[in-house]
Amino acid sequence: MSKLTKSLSKALSEQIQNEFASAYLYLAMSAECSNRNLKGTASWLRLQWLEELGHATKMLDYALERGNAVRLRAIPEPGFEFTTLTAVFEHVLEHERSVSSAINALYAKAAEEKDFAAQAFLQWFVTEQVEEENSAQAVLDMLEIGGDQGAVLLMVDRHLGQRGAGQA
Repeated sequence: MSKLTKSLSKALSEQIQNEFASAYLYLAMSAECSNRNLKGTASWLRLQWLEELGHATKMLDYALERGNAVRLRAIPEPGFEFTTLTAVFEHVLEHERSVSSAINALYAKAAEEKDFAAQAFLQWFVTEQVEEENSAQAVLDMLEIGGDQGAVLLMVDRHLGQRGAGQA
């Protein structure tokens, strides 16, 4: 298998950094929810952290399999502040939409360069992003119906805590 082109390799390296930054954001969110005794939500976000690490590692391994060097760069501070659980999941949805946009741009670049192997590899991420956005939207829908205070907040938190590894 031939190496990725320089431009595609650079774009993939940028997405690897984005995936690590996503993981860092989810870890920050998890820590803040844990501080607020929302243990179920903290657990859900911690699983997202692990997923994002997996995505970054999968991309890194792919670049290396194609014979490309990968230079890891600094990850910016997440800059997350907790206000309400609804605000947390609005941020999650906005973030996942941004990730979807970046993945789609990466896929488009692979298509433009006629790198069919990269397109096949990236298709998994395109599909994964549909699931990621739907998961965040489902939580927002629950919060919209019941609100994010009192008993409903505790019920949503308990529901989120039931997520097992590998579940969205």
